Amino acid sequence: MNSNEKIKIKLYGTAFFVLVAIFVSYIVFNDGGAVNTIWSLIPPVVAIVLALVTKEVYSSLFVGIATGFLLYFDLDIEKAFVGIFQGVEIDGEFVGGMIPKVANQWNIGIIIFLVLLGTLVIMINKAGGSDAYGKWARTKIKSKKTALLSTLGLGILIFVDDYFNCLTVGSVMRPITDKYKISRAKLAYIIDATAAPVCIISPISSWAAAVTGVVEGANGLEIFIKAIPYNLYAILTIIAVILIIVMDINFGPMKEHEIMAENGDLFGGKAMKDEEKINISSKGKVIDLVLPVISLIVFCVLGMIYSGGFFDSSSENFKNFVNAFANSDASIGLVLGSSVAIFVTFVFYMVRGVLEFNEIMESFPEGFKAMVPAVLILIFAWTLSGVTNLLGADVFVAGILAGSAKSLNYFLPAVLFMVSFGLAFSTGTSWGTFGVLLPIIVPIFPADSEILIITISSCLAGAVCGDHCSPISDTTIMASAGAKCNHMNHVTTQIPYVLVVALISFVGYILAGFIQSVIVLPISILVLILVLVLIKKKTNMKNV
Repeated sequence: MNSNEKIKIKLYGTAFFVLVAIFVSYIVFNDGGAVNTIWSLIPPVVAIVLALVTKEVYSSLFVGIATGFLLYFDLDIEKAFVGIFQGVEIDGEFVGGMIPKVANQWNIGIIIFLVLLGTLVIMINKAGGSDAYGKWARTKIKSKKTALLSTLGLGILIFVDDYFNCLTVGSVMRPITDKYKISRAKLAYIIDATAAPVCIISPISSWAAAVTGVVEGANGLEIFIKAIPYNLYAILTIIAVILIIVMDINFGPMKEHEIMAENGDLFGGKAMKDEEKINISSKGKVIDLVLPVISLIVFCVLGMIYSGGFFDSSSENFKNFVNAFANSDASIGLVLGSSVAIFVTFVFYMVRGVLEFNEIMESFPEGFKAMVPAVLILIFAWTLSGVTNLLGADVFVAGILAGSAKSLNYFLPAVLFMVSFGLAFSTGTSWGTFGVLLPIIVPIFPADSEILIITISSCLAGAVCGDHCSPISDTTIMASAGAKCNHMNHVTTQIPYVLVVALISFVGYILAGFIQSVIVLPISILVLILVLVLIKKKTNMKNV
């Protein structure tokens, strides 16, 4: 038995005794059930801590789920076991369990979109599109820095939806970043940092639609636009990525992964199993990648506005692009768009003769196989979120906030940033976080006040921040899938980067609560630059 195996045994042993201690404490100190109490936060905390400590996400998520249902059913093992899969019957409908979560229309739509996109990527690879694009890009992108900036630029360009962003950017840029020995962890970080943070400051995105939908009693889109300059975390994250690339800053676990990449190990010792060699057509050209990607972008946008009623003459959103996008169903729109893109690609490849019919058909099961790890983690993450909601974690946190919001006054933006960060990190959902918190915040301040806009921004920023670094966030999972990076490698390497920006944002919101002016944004940017310069100096000193 080697030292690593001994360490793993100790870690799992420690985790087991901690879980036993949690249940013993529950038996001794709890007398009113776990629902809507601090116990509701235990399942996500267990899953996240286990994942970070053991670096194994599947078992960690499942243990978190099992813990949640044991608490919900007051340690009744039989009911908890059934509940994990079947869920809990509420108003004649089963909710929260693994099967209801998979059967959910939104969730199954995302799974289908993942499989379709995986299929499209396999088709592009087989046709030689990725290989041809890689050869072409090497003549245009001639340095590691340019490759990273190109990845950043593409991530910002695809701003309509974070899921779409993660998978598309990863598929297109992997051949280029591999060429310049950029670690998959670094690629995953850039993808993740230009997904939700970009979408949350884009008025034409699925995120803007989500925010607009939960802000009642006011013009949600107008408030969203006014809140953009105060969304410190999103803006600072994008600027931080630019500075990190330009100044070549690597610190924490990311630095180790970049060193390993320079020595030929792009995966940090954990290569993805689906990185297998496939037969590539010798007829492939750049157009074999460009046309499918452009088709995917165009038809996904069309699919989203279609789901929002843009083409329906009976809809109030008929021929109104902004409103149709704001009321779109991203799950349905992405499935429709990716399906059409696959059909267009199928016809194009058949006409060009780069792939045979059988090769295209074989791409479907291969595409599904490529997305199995992401799908499994998503299902577990959704189920954990489901049991967390059954336990009322959101109600518990919202109740604490509602009871103290008025007394917090000028500190509310900073406090709300931390509360929304914690809730999003624990539940893995930013949409669910601001969906719970915004209805509490909006009535507290006058409708046209600057402090209301700042507070809403802090809620959105905290939700994105928590979602950005949570191991159980679907966006984080998608970024890992897009980069073909081990999920826990992605999580552990990006957390230090997230926390640096989060801390500066927190201080910025303290300042914003008092001065209530957009001047807080340039001040925060200056602080960010200073901090990154200091980090670079410190890391350089260690290298000497």
